This record gives sequence, structure tokens and C-alpha cells, in this order.
Amino acid sequence: MKLFVPGRICLFGEHSDWAGSYRRINGALEKGYTIITGTNQGLHAEVKSHPSKLIFRSTLSDGTPFGPFEVPMDRDALLEEAQKGGFFSYAAGVAYQVLTHYRVRGMEINNTLTDLPIKKGLSSSAAACVLVARAFNRLYDLKMTVRGEMEFAYLGEITTPSRCGRMDQGCAYGNRPILMTFDGDRIDVDELAIPNDLHFIIVDLHAGKDTREILNRLNHCYPFAESEIQRGVQEYLGPISAGITQRAAKSLQEGDARAVGALMREAQANFDKHCIPACPSQLTSPVLHKVLTYPALQPHILGGKGVGSQGDGTAQFIVRDAEAQENAIHIIERDLGLSCLRLVIQGGHRVRKAIIPAAGFGTRLFPATKALKKEMFPVMDRTGRIKPAILAIVEEAVNSGIEDVGLIVQTSDKELFEDFFQTPPPIENFNKLSRENQEYSRYLLDIGRRVHLLTQDVQDGFGHAVYCSRRFVGKEPFLLMLGDHLYASDTDRSCVGQLLDVYERTGRSVVGLKVMPGREVGNFGCVTGIWQKEGEILNITEFVEKPDIEYARNNLQVEGLPPDSFLTVFGIYILKPQVFELLEHNIARNLRERGEFQLTSCLDELRKLEGFTGCVIKGRRFDIGLPEAYRQTMIDFRNA
Repeated sequence: MKLFVPGRICLFGEHSDWAGSYRRINGALEKGYTIITGTNQGLHAEVKSHPSKLIFRSTLSDGTPFGPFEVPMDRDALLEEAQKGGFFSYAAGVAYQVLTHYRVRGMEINNTLTDLPIKKGLSSSAAACVLVARAFNRLYDLKMTVRGEMEFAYLGEITTPSRCGRMDQGCAYGNRPILMTFDGDRIDVDELAIPNDLHFIIVDLHAGKDTREILNRLNHCYPFAESEIQRGVQEYLGPISAGITQRAAKSLQEGDARAVGALMREAQANFDKHCIPACPSQLTSPVLHKVLTYPALQPHILGGKGVGSQGDGTAQFIVRDAEAQENAIHIIERDLGLSCLRLVIQGGHRVRKAIIPAAGFGTRLFPATKALKKEMFPVMDRTGRIKPAILAIVEEAVNSGIEDVGLIVQTSDKELFEDFFQTPPPIENFNKLSRENQEYSRYLLDIGRRVHLLTQDVQDGFGHAVYCSRRFVGKEPFLLMLGDHLYASDTDRSCVGQLLDVYERTGRSVVGLKVMPGREVGNFGCVTGIWQKEGEILNITEFVEKPDIEYARNNLQVEGLPPDSFLTVFGIYILKPQVFELLEHNIARNLRERGEFQLTSCLDELRKLEGFTGCVIKGRRFDIGLPEAYRQTMIDFRNA
């Protein structure tokens, strides 16, 4: 298995992680608020299981081999190694914590490339700890969420002599910015969705600073201030930093680079005013301020500030675009002789496309499906209009903002769908329609312009049908709906709209969920996980396709649900395009389940790779794939 973990950079709120932790002693202090994001550089590794040892090999940035180090997978041996210090101690510390809480065997980690600068405020040690936690989680399927990996990485690092900050392991969240809130021992993490790319420059100042001295001096200002200097530090690391950071979170989510730059300047000015007096030998930082105010840079940058503990270690700038980024880097390297890293926070792709498989035969509705595709079975909507089921499904997608819909059909059925969506009725029939229905006929053609017919000539399962849409989808996230399910929301936001809202907030693949009684779990895909927002948003830790009731009772219980109730798949998904690689792997190797290529196992693999969110839909689903379910849909969908 190949893994990558980035470094992390603190965009706003440096020092507020430990400052906020003092609230457990002094409740009058402000919570800490920090925005961090992953860097483009980090640790690349290949990992595999080992029966009895933890083995770590590394290649330094200059190509020099480092290691191998090895230690038995024994708690005492791992703890002894962790407490020695050094880079391998991080791996041993995390392994010690994992072995304390889980039954696992050993691990071989080959750190093939490290392109992350060391000791520059980018948390290389935290990245190493997250790498090890993630390796154990995914190889042994420990069902940790990203938050769980972050927590084990932190526990592992503090098992070593390192005294890392509480925000460092936030690199577990990758290059999506996160807002971390520190309230005593409690930490909350909110992922920030960015609408467009934002360009930054990270500058190695090639100077020295004493981080221990900075932290020592600033910590002396807590938990209770006894002088004007100490009150000034608490004022900055408390309400001033909190206000700036919260405004920065809003500006980032709006993609407003200019506002972010202005807030960087404001943050640095306030840090200088309130914190330099507490540690002038380190925080006066002449090199940092020379770079931040260098005249030739000003036309190309929108703002800048120090990084991490501040001092003469690292600087960061935000710029307008890629061209300004290159111009500023050229000036810094040419005039100041400093080295730079490019950082781009990529905007999340909006979900523009939907996929609806409609190539099945409908064996359970035979012989009706010999005459008419089940997707064309009539239903009555709440306006009293009779329409094919597939139109109601397409309308759900389009009315939620989807621009293009791919229907996956058999080649022999293309003409049927083309005739409905893309061909007007003969003029003599059109003239017989009421004015209202003539308008609706034009509306159908407008809808039809969004519909693209994709073919699946061999019915090889739901996963294979989705795979047939890969060229249409490309490298974008996409909405997946079922061709024999209708949806009706219980709120003003459509069922698909609810799912899109969660995707915008998390940036991860999302599946709609519904609470169902145990007697029905065998008819649906099911999930389990940990609530991110109880009763609404779930961090999924396992997907299972149509489990039996005993397996569900033993493995799929979710805290807070009624007795013998479970979370089942609602029938709508938003998936990252990486799912196609997982489907292709199964198809190329002919890895079938119950004779077909299924989607659920690939969703579980996608969960292990990137995390997966569940959204409990406030609404109802209507199944037309079974005779009794179709009869009930005809009754209920009209009034939904």
C-alpha cells in the first residue's frame, strides 16, 4: 500500500492551541482557534504487514538511505525505543499506542521520499506519526476516522521526548484547510471548503530561532497574567487571535485571497505588538520583517506573516495567482537568496454531473419489463402529473443544481430514451396538447439537453455499470442515483440538495443514509461509524452489502439509534473519481461478489483511502424495483 502524508502549515492562530488548553485551569481565557492546511510536500511511503516486528526504512531528501530500524512488536520494547528520541522514535511511539488499544501484528514502512523541509515549522515529526497511524489503520482496517488517526498520532508523539503542539497532527486532514478549536482538553475540527484555488509561498528564512525559548517565555504568561506584558500576550493569543482567525475562516471559504492577505498583515502586526515584549531576543525577528516588508515584493503579494512559533524560521505569503506566485519567488530567490516552497490550496470541484444506471432487465417485475423498461414505469407526482419514474429522478438531480446527467443504458434501449428525452412529439400530436402540456413538452426537451446516454452492453453488476461512466465523469466528483428509486424530502431542501450541502462542507465522498429496522437490513447496503453530528452526519467506518441480521447486530450498531435499528444506504451518493480506479482494479482481476462486480466493496476501499461521510437524509425513498414496493409507491409518492 502506498501512502502520502503532507506537512502542515499554520495559516492563522499560532500558539493558540496550547494557550486554549489552559482553559482547563482558567476558564476566563478565550478558546484557541487555529487554521492549518497541509503542504504540497510531505512523506511518501510504501507499507506492508510484518508478522512480528516494526521495521522502518527511509530515504532522505538528498537520496541518502536512513535505517533500517527495527524493534519487536512488544509494548515494552516499543516504549523503550520511543523514549530514546530521534526520528524512529515517532514510529515506535505510535506503534506502542496502537498495540495498547488494538490487536495488530507488525509493519514494514519504507519511507521512499521525504520532500518536506525539517525543523521549519512544517511538522515533519507530526507527519511521520500520522503516517504510522494511517498505515496501521488501513493495513489492519482498524476503522479509525481521520480524527482517530490524528489522535493516535498525537498520543504516539507525546510518548517520545517531543513536546509537540496539539495542532500539529492536523496534517492528517491533507491539504484541505481545517479550523481547529481548543477548549481545555477538548478539540473540535471543522473542515473548510474553498471555492477556488488559493496560492501561497512558504519562505525558508535560513536563520535561527530558539523555539524552546519562545514557548517557555510565552507559557510563563499563563494561566494567570501577573504583568502588563503577560496580559498583552493573553490578549493577543485570546480574543484578538480568535477574531482574526474566525474572520480568516470566512474569507477562505469565500475564496477571498485579498481579505486573507489583509488578515495576515493584521495578525502579524498584533503579534508583534503584544508578544515581542515577552521574548524580544527571539521574536524581534529582523530577517522575517525584512522579507515581509521587502519593497520589490509588495506589488506581487497580498499579505504575509510568520509561521508556527514565529521568529526567524519561516515566512508565508498569499498572492493573487500562479503568475504572481512565480514572480514573487523569483524576487525572493534572486534578491534575498532564500528558498521557497509553492503551496496551492485547491478549491473543491463543484458537483456538476450525475450518473443514473438504467441498464438492468428488471427480472422481479417480469413480464411487465418485457414490454416496458422499469425506469419508464409511470408514477404520479404531487402536482398530479403522470410521468416515467426516470424523469422524476432526473428532475431531482437537475432541480438540485446538477448540470449534466448520464443515463447508463443498454445499446438496444438508447432509441427509447432518446425518443423520450430528445425527440419532440410529431406536430399533429403536439397540436392536440393543451397549452400547459405544450409548455411541458418544451421543458422536456430542455431537460433532455442535459441528458447523455452511456452504454453498458453487459449486465455485470452495479459496480460495472458505474465504471461504464468513467469517461463521461472524468476527474470530477459526481452524484450517483439509482434508476429504480424515487426520493421525496421532508424539508425545503431536496434529498440530493442535502447530500450536496454535506459534500460542500466536508469535501469527502458522501452517501445518503436512512434508519431502518433490523428485519429489513438484508435488503440494503448498511454502514456503521461515529457521529460527527449526532443523528445527522456520520464518519463511516464500515460498509456492508445486505448483511444478515446477526452480523448487523454484532458489528453495525450505531450509538443513539433505537433498539435493533441500523443505518442503511438511501440510494444517493456523491463520489470522488478515485472510485473508478478501485472498480478498474476489481474488473481487471475479475474480482466478483455473488457473480458480479459490486460497488459496496469499492466504497469501503475509498473510505480507507480518503474517509467517507454519511448523511442521514430527512426524506423518504420509494422503490419501484419490486412489485409490492411499486404498488406502494403509486399510492404514496403522489402525497410525498
